[in-house]
Amino acid sequence: MNLIKHHIILPAIVPVLFFAVAATPVDVLGCRARGLLAGIIALVGVLAGLGAAIIGLKGRLRGDPQSHWWVMSAVILAIPAVAVVIIAQAR
Repeated sequence: MNLIKHHIILPAIVPVLFFAVAATPVDVLGCRARGLLAGIIALVGVLAGLGAAIIGLKGRLRGDPQSHWWVMSAVILAIPAVAVVIIAQAR
């Protein structure tokens, strides 16, 4: 349960925050503030995802059987960045 909490639930906060900000009406935050918040959250997710991917890769090279948890964290943290690209292409 501890691994699920640390590598699935905690990283899932970043995509939830991103989609909460992206779904907020423009009248509440304003267009600029909403875009900046979404961009900052996506950037934080990318940086944390890169860190998790590096830790997972180091663990994989050392033969750590728990390294796949770090890879799952990296994938979850990359969701906002992928969403930004999809949203940008849709407009």
